[in-house]
Amino acid sequence: MKTAFTLNDFDFTLPPELIAQHPPALRSGSRLLDARTLAWADRQFTDLPSLLLPGDLLVFNDTKVVKARLFGQKASGGRLELLIERVLSPDAASGHEVAAHLKVSKKPLPGAVMQMDGGFTATLLGRWPNVGGPLYRFKLSSDPYALMAQHGHVPLPPYITHTDSQDDEQRYQTVFAKHPGAVAAPTAALHFDDTVLAQLAARGVQRASVTLHVGAGTFQPVKADNIADHVMHFERFEVPPATLDAIADCKARGCRVVAVGTTTVRALESQAKFGPACNDTNIFITPGFKFEVVDMLLTNFHLPKSTLMMLVSAFAGYEHIMALYQHAIGQRYRFFSYGDSMLLQKTAAN
Repeated sequence: MKTAFTLNDFDFTLPPELIAQHPPALRSGSRLLDARTLAWADRQFTDLPSLLLPGDLLVFNDTKVVKARLFGQKASGGRLELLIERVLSPDAASGHEVAAHLKVSKKPLPGAVMQMDGGFTATLLGRWPNVGGPLYRFKLSSDPYALMAQHGHVPLPPYITHTDSQDDEQRYQTVFAKHPGAVAAPTAALHFDDTVLAQLAARGVQRASVTLHVGAGTFQPVKADNIADHVMHFERFEVPPATLDAIADCKARGCRVVAVGTTTVRALESQAKFGPACNDTNIFITPGFKFEVVDMLLTNFHLPKSTLMMLVSAFAGYEHIMALYQHAIGQRYRFFSYGDSMLLQKTAAN
């Protein structure tokens, strides 16, 4: 069993045509690789209720994707793009400030006022939270949430090549999205529709929610060959007391906690590791990590060399995951945000 890992250990060759560019016609119309054991099976997502037991607890991430991509221009006329990572102060009294990624040919100096498409302005205040960070602090001329809703674009992942459409506004969002703040969808939850949720309830499967606002850092490439040298991005999260109570009850009854997506795993395991005072996490889950809460994981297929490949390898076992991915490629599963899903069981080593 492999115990020491480098970045290349999490690489694989993916035919580009397997990268899903659009969602399936129906939310629950995707495939599901049932990989709970070594004898995996190719199924449909609609089989999920039959794979869970009465009393199992499904935990969802109820974050809501905001239209965080905004376009504009500098005073010189050069085009620019803002991707709002975090709203720092939404109201006028505290400044309408945001932290954002800035894409532009030449970075402007603090104090520069950008004219944004839609007729509002964004004033550059400096780096956030410090000089060396990847984000910039901007003051917008009005409420950030209202501006994003009116003038923003859906922040589709970089591997989706089309510009956002009205279909993306609907489908790059879960049916139970509640709390605005994410710039990327919790994609494992995109498969759920009202019919599947009703079938799960009829089966006796319980539901609970966390909120983790997925950041653009989820697509940040790992550059360090020694993965221990990689520094994770921070994401805001909350695990409500009702969810903690549901988990405790589930464990006491001998039932299984099933995390829907890696973002839910990050929230639950961060809370368990760092305590209730933690609400901003940069937890980095790699092989050797001991999972305290999650027993099963429903997740999509992830990017090569990504931190999410490392997380699922930690959860289900490195050799198992790498074999699963080769099987998925051979069976022409659809990959990434709009792609298919798999159901994993926590390895006995955990």
